[in-house]
Amino acid sequence: MSDDSTTTIRGTFEARAAAELSVEHLVERHGISRPDIFIQPASDENTAGSGPSGGDAEHDGGARRDGALGGEIEVSTDIAAEQVAAVQRSLREAGAIRVSGK
Repeated sequence: MSDDSTTTIRGTFEARAAAELSVEHLVERHGISRPDIFIQPASDENTAGSGPSGGDAEHDGGARRDGALGGEIEVSTDIAAEQVAAVQRSLREAGAIRVSGK
């Protein structure tokens, strides 16, 4: 007998690039539909992450300053209960600093 319950899982990231990588993992590895995955600031701050990454990391000899850095990014989605452990692992592999949801 299968468990049809779902749970909301959240991964918190310091960099937008890592959050976007986690979305790719969720879609490609776990078959989650892209419209069912949400990316948003982890706090009330509008942010692109708490640290530069990718193209933001180096720009004319230093980090770019035109993006709002100052808060973490949260990726969340609802998943089947039997997917929790595998999805938690994927979020951590993508660079999540915190993962919640059981």
